[in-house]
Amino acid sequence: MRLVFLGAPGVGKGTQAELIASRFRHPRISTGDILREAIRSKTAMGLQAKAYMDRGQLVPDEVVVGIVKDKLAEPACADGFLLDGFPRTVHQAERLTDLLNSRKERLDRVVNVSVPRDEVVRRLSGRRSCPTCQAVYHVDFSPPQRAGRCDRCGNELMQRSDDQRETVEARLSVYDAQTAPLVQYYRERGLLSDLDGSGRVEEVQERLVKLLAEHGVA
Repeated sequence: MRLVFLGAPGVGKGTQAELIASRFRHPRISTGDILREAIRSKTAMGLQAKAYMDRGQLVPDEVVVGIVKDKLAEPACADGFLLDGFPRTVHQAERLTDLLNSRKERLDRVVNVSVPRDEVVRRLSGRRSCPTCQAVYHVDFSPPQRAGRCDRCGNELMQRSDDQRETVEARLSVYDAQTAPLVQYYRERGLLSDLDGSGRVEEVQERLVKLLAEHGVA
């Protein structure tokens, strides 16, 4: 099973990827996670990434692809993997295709998780976190027992700057601009499946498993 999960922030693609990874015992590869891992391990690519980040610059595609390549070369990925957050652009997708071709492998499916925009904004802008113990709440879905106060330590909850409504709207616009060509890239190659990410986690997971089975992946 070799899958790519696409989706805007807040659609729940990471949750679904994690559940599928656990269910079928394949590693879930999150770009952010392996980037931090490579930096901690001081790999060649990790050191390159850190140098860019220390200068406040975006990590170039070549470095990100190199880190993904190193990860996919690990024995745990020999029988399958789930990519979450990579690729983000058509160029990265082309490099991933080249990488898999060199290994005589191919993607089985690209799952594009989508949720109505107003629901995504509601999910993200409703998050509140405790600056002391890092507990996370949601004003609608998992509110604290006392409004505005952490259940664990009693401190005042905060809204992160990137969860403010205006920022969320901007993040979604950037994602749409970057990812629309990527969605089309995979759709033209017959690899893309759209997944409705609305509803309870269990409902979305059931739809996802059914989708994968229909394509002979699960």
